[in-house]
Amino acid sequence: MNRQQPPGAHSRTGEIYSFMDMVAMDAEIYAADHTTPMSPILEEVQSFTLTQTAHPSMLTGRVEGRFLQLVAQLSNARNIVDIGTFTGFSALAMSEAIPRDGMIQTIENNLDHARIAQAFFDRSPYGFKIQLRLGNALEILQTLPDRQTDLVFIDADKQNYSAYYLEAMRILRDGGLILADNVLWYGRIFEPKDDESRAVAAFNDLVNNDGRAENIFLTLRDGIYVIRKLPC
Repeated sequence: MNRQQPPGAHSRTGEIYSFMDMVAMDAEIYAADHTTPMSPILEEVQSFTLTQTAHPSMLTGRVEGRFLQLVAQLSNARNIVDIGTFTGFSALAMSEAIPRDGMIQTIENNLDHARIAQAFFDRSPYGFKIQLRLGNALEILQTLPDRQTDLVFIDADKQNYSAYYLEAMRILRDGGLILADNVLWYGRIFEPKDDESRAVAAFNDLVNNDGRAENIFLTLRDGIYVIRKLPC
């Protein structure tokens, strides 16, 4: 989750973002206050990320964390791929929701982030369900077998979202789910003027036009696309 205001917005757009951010912040605070707290280790990850990292806005957070857990539980997911580990919040959240014999492969290309996340995994009673894989996400995805994954969470570099999606569809079983974060991208998808915005907009169109999937675009925080792979 990345909540930073887009740089270099022109004045009219900047005014719109300021208004949207003010309303959204009130709504987010209210939503978090009316959502069941996370486990102590996840609350610690959140506190650490907000106070000790250079990009705290990338944190998934309580509301989205509970959403990930609910989706994992309702879909009976056992094998999960988490693209973009950061400080480990999303992987840890989902590890608490899947069965004891479940496994999460979380992929991170930043060594510092991986070290932070692994330290939290090692302290969690659910950390044994998580395998952290360090390296290029697309290359790692290409090593995974077809149709063996139940759930994929995409929350990494935006320019590769479409490539991640295509690999995710390959490795998913029929009926499996993809959750893609930041698909509103601060509203810049409506008039994309930079590479990341164009990439997210293209990804959204790719999903919406893919006959292999059924999908719902949720305006939760910065947007989450929920995608189900249809049976062949």
